[in-house]
Amino acid sequence: MILRLALRSLVVRPVRTIVLACGFGLGIAVMAVLLGVGEVILDQARSPALQGGGDAVIAGTVGGVDSARFVLSSVLGSGDLRTRVKTASPARRATLYLRTADSVLPVLAHGGIPSLEQQVGDPEVSGRSDWTDAPADARWTAPEPGDVLRAMDRFHAQPDVPEFAASWAEWLYFNGRTSDGRTRFYLTFLAGPQNREGTRTSGVRLQLERDGQQASYSATADVDAIALLTDAPDVTIGDNRVRLEGTRYEITLNLTGSRGDRLTGHLRLEASPGRSLPPAVIHGARGWLTGYTVPVLSGRFAGSLDVGSSMVSLESAEGYHDHNWGFWQDVRWQWGQVAHDGLSFVYGRVFPPQTVADPDRMPGFLGVLGPDGPLATSTDLTVTESGDAHAPSGLSIRARGRELDLRLQLTVDRIVRTAMTLTRGGENPAMDFLQLGGMFTVTGHAGSRAIDFTARGAAETFRPR
Repeated sequence: MILRLALRSLVVRPVRTIVLACGFGLGIAVMAVLLGVGEVILDQARSPALQGGGDAVIAGTVGGVDSARFVLSSVLGSGDLRTRVKTASPARRATLYLRTADSVLPVLAHGGIPSLEQQVGDPEVSGRSDWTDAPADARWTAPEPGDVLRAMDRFHAQPDVPEFAASWAEWLYFNGRTSDGRTRFYLTFLAGPQNREGTRTSGVRLQLERDGQQASYSATADVDAIALLTDAPDVTIGDNRVRLEGTRYEITLNLTGSRGDRLTGHLRLEASPGRSLPPAVIHGARGWLTGYTVPVLSGRFAGSLDVGSSMVSLESAEGYHDHNWGFWQDVRWQWGQVAHDGLSFVYGRVFPPQTVADPDRMPGFLGVLGPDGPLATSTDLTVTESGDAHAPSGLSIRARGRELDLRLQLTVDRIVRTAMTLTRGGENPAMDFLQLGGMFTVTGHAGSRAIDFTARGAAETFRPR
């Protein structure tokens, strides 16, 4: 029918039909050219040379990477970049205000490390022999691994957002597992929102699993809010404390069980240098936010726990430590972690309240770290849970990226269920927090490395109560 109309139009109005056809053809050609030019412009815009003159661009998956010491030591100082990037200089620009007797003048200020600025050829300081490093600049020119961990693991001031203030919380989370898999623990040092007295109600909770038997121990105390911001990750809650000494976390516990029994002990977590994920913050509407970092993606626990009449030894146990902060009402998440043969894998996705962001559009994240630092990351993540409405029996995780294509299958054999009051709200009135244990089967590739292994790991999710 269309062909017949076109032929009839050509016979009746030949000139108009030819002009119209040429116009359509020209429009299509112009559009094709514009699309091609747009792709070239986009590629050029991503060019490191056009974004600042360097040959490497470092970007976060959910925003900027503001942990400069982590970038210097664990990104630019690792893997292939170590041989390519000879010098890097952290710098920051800000607007300061000069107050005079009758006016306020804005001043654009630039800060940097003198020796590094000179090495990268900054014309403003080249040849200035009077501009030299201060003693504190050594933390940037040669950052100590422990200083990097401390900067990543600091606590954060509670934002002035009254709508969400009651649900603010920040915590240090540790988990460990003995090599034979018979003993596993989950440990949390958590601080709630600040009250009018300037303190924060805080708690310590340990979930201990031995030969399939689970027990919980806890303690609570009020902690000075300023001390948390000043000292963390050195945290003291009652008779329990965390201390970071170099790259080693020293943890002292004195807790009470649900049946009145006591648990005391001392644990040491030695972090593996370079096995960290830098802080990342997700922002929503009206000041809502949530943040996450993994100072110790892979480490080793040592120490022991005195549980009543028995002693639990944790020598050379596999260890992990992350750090969360933000507003948590109506929030749930999916998370998992596994390590094998020098590689560490972690994935996660946060589902915020629908009033601040669309949960279905929030990107997930999967990162792979090797002995020399990050191998690959992806925000194209899908997590599928199998099983019934009560508890998952398995998880399927798929991640794709420019240098990554991985599939993780978790067969769940252990579940610790906790009634979660932290995230309770109007949209999620009754949710249970599930900590899962089981065997991960991981296949695919990360960078140029083929991945195919089975190892024990951990995961977290939620279920309606």
